[in-house]
Amino acid sequence: MRFVFLLTGILLVLVIGWLVSSDRKHIKFKKMGIMFVLQLVISFLCLNTSGGIKAMGAISSFFNWLMIQAAGGINFVFGGLVIQKGASVFFLNVLMPIVFISALVGILNYLKILPFIIKWTGYLLNKLAGMGELESYFAVSTAILGQPEVFLTIKDTIPKLNEKRLYTICASAMSAVSAAVLASYMQLVPGKFVVTAVFLNILSALIVSCIINPYDVTNEENQAVNAESATSDLTKEPFFQVVGNYIQDGFNLAITVAAMLIGFVALVTFLNSTCTALIHVSFTQILGYIFSPIAYLMGVPVKDIQQVGSLMATKMLTNEFVALGELHKIVHALSPKAVAIISSYLISFANFSVIGIITGAIKSISAKQGAFVAKFSMKLLLGATLASILTGTIVGLYF
Repeated sequence: MRFVFLLTGILLVLVIGWLVSSDRKHIKFKKMGIMFVLQLVISFLCLNTSGGIKAMGAISSFFNWLMIQAAGGINFVFGGLVIQKGASVFFLNVLMPIVFISALVGILNYLKILPFIIKWTGYLLNKLAGMGELESYFAVSTAILGQPEVFLTIKDTIPKLNEKRLYTICASAMSAVSAAVLASYMQLVPGKFVVTAVFLNILSALIVSCIINPYDVTNEENQAVNAESATSDLTKEPFFQVVGNYIQDGFNLAITVAAMLIGFVALVTFLNSTCTALIHVSFTQILGYIFSPIAYLMGVPVKDIQQVGSLMATKMLTNEFVALGELHKIVHALSPKAVAIISSYLISFANFSVIGIITGAIKSISAKQGAFVAKFSMKLLLGATLASILTGTIVGLYF
């Protein structure tokens, strides 16, 4: 049955992607096949081999260790707060460590370690799948740097892109997450799903783009992109200025996420209370019934599809942190397979609010290109959601 649901999940992505494709006659099945095989290999190694399981455990332990180190700075600033025994303060325990992780990302950027990894991983991906140097470089870099910052690494190239290539890089940005938030995610769901989803999402976004937005990249277009020079701009500033900027960016990100959580969780609470009072069914239950067929086709057990469907809808309407927080509350009531699928599905930025962030980032670089992004914003959200469905479906194969 696992392979049956792998097939149904893939067919769901293919059918919906085909229906909205801009060029159905030229869908890149060969590139898709290569990247799908890579996904199966990566997921098998991460989730179904003793070495991979140990590696995932080591990575999770490392990020947990980083959270402990982050607690040193947090306790220094907030240590005087009196918190009820046994209570967990989400802002301090989950969001504030983003500041420390951002500082580490800045240091790794300054030392050119991250640019080196991004360049050569993107190079290898392009050689294997032939997606184009820019697309391959950007798909990897956005999984590390996150957006909107990642768009600055190709700010000179963005005004020169055609609409199809612009769609692909935006889809990659929406389908990925930044390294700065990985440790925070791991406080809410098992780290092995977070790490595996990061790897798979790089390829899922490109696979979906091959369906929705197929095109070929010419040699001239490839030669016009120099990933190394694009990343070099990140390291021209003095060391402490770079670290300080990343710390400020991390703090701003934590505050922004906190504000979004307050607003969206309160809004969902309001809608749940209103719907329950009027029709005796909560708003999230209604959303769960709408999305439950998708959850079923992904392989979620029938007893869990309503709850998983509710989390899928919550993520799309709000953000992944809201949905992960809700998952954390009910994780013990779900089957291991459902937890694996929904945890992997939620590790991306595919939601309505991010459309505005991406559009604004592109518009700040090129008003013309920003207008293009605004025009295909709904297709962008659909493509990123399909990428998450593909990632969740593949992870579900091993549970």
